Amino acid sequence: MSEALSKSLPREEVSDILARLGMQVSETSEGWHVVVPSWRFDIAIEEDLIEEVARIHGYNNLPVRRPAARLALKPQGEARISQVQLRHQMVARGYQEAVTYSFVAPDLQKTLLPEAVSPELANPISTDLSVMRASLFPGLVRALMHNLNRQQTRVRLFETGLVFNGPLDDLDQTPVLGAIVCGSRYPEGWSGDKQNADFYDLKGDLESLIALSGQPDAWRFEAADHPSLHPGQCARVVHNGQTAGWIGRLHPEVRGKLGLKVDALLFEVRLDALSEGAIPAFEPLSRQPEVRRDLAFTVAEEVPVQALLDMARAHAGEHLKQARLFDVYAGKGVAEGHKSIALGLTWQHPSRTLNDDEINQLVDVIVMQAREQHSAELRS
Repeated sequence: MSEALSKSLPREEVSDILARLGMQVSETSEGWHVVVPSWRFDIAIEEDLIEEVARIHGYNNLPVRRPAARLALKPQGEARISQVQLRHQMVARGYQEAVTYSFVAPDLQKTLLPEAVSPELANPISTDLSVMRASLFPGLVRALMHNLNRQQTRVRLFETGLVFNGPLDDLDQTPVLGAIVCGSRYPEGWSGDKQNADFYDLKGDLESLIALSGQPDAWRFEAADHPSLHPGQCARVVHNGQTAGWIGRLHPEVRGKLGLKVDALLFEVRLDALSEGAIPAFEPLSRQPEVRRDLAFTVAEEVPVQALLDMARAHAGEHLKQARLFDVYAGKGVAEGHKSIALGLTWQHPSRTLNDDEINQLVDVIVMQAREQHSAELRS
């Protein structure tokens, strides 16, 4: 027993109390060594002995001291987006949170992720729950099928949790947020749109999460291939140049293997990327008027809009305030295999009015770079 009691009671009194309770006591340099009799099964740890001494001596006779509670507030990073905020945003977008097992059926995971490597359980609950999930996709797809089998035609689910990749001796556990959408864009109603949700609806929901960070320019959507997502309706989600997740429509072949008769859209993004935000900073408002130019380019269908936006921002000068896409058109008047992309560019100087010559010079540079980099022609 430690020497804590010696600060409150004489050592001889402590030894006497313990001996009178039927215990074998021997004093040591650090305190006491006590052998508890077999019938005192209620004494197992040092604190039990201290309580016995205090009981016999009298609680009222013990000195009263206030404990020193040196507590400090835990720092909360202002630039971090909490999971609570992300969950509230998903609920505000009309989603319901799902909680699925971290174990999935091996056949289901192989169908969705044929190249995934994750640990197998030695003693699984059942054969349908025998491997650790390498993605949230299997659990969300299974939850979707469960709802469809119960006549729920409009499903919007999201989940946060760990995914497990690699062998057991080199396992990578990554927290992610995933979502799945199926059915109509809006709830049933007399004034609502009856069209089904599409890729851009789901992308908009993900972009609403990205907007919480306050740094949308750190994110990119790049066309890529994923084994469980539809070619041409699939994108890699990139954060600061690193792959952070995937978004797209469920592959038709996967739907066929699973017996799904409806389309489904999914995304999955790492939580550490979604949680990385920026501290807001004040910028003085300019009293000068804005200058806007709209440019419509005709480009090949495979040219991504993001490439044109990046090019425009790179050559529009330091006073470009906004560059946005406001129209995409393909059809009459546009050559086959091409599309028309209309960009709106807005400039504003902090202290003076920009003149037409300055703006026209920047526009000429943008048009020239669009032609050289992407074979784009200005549409008349």
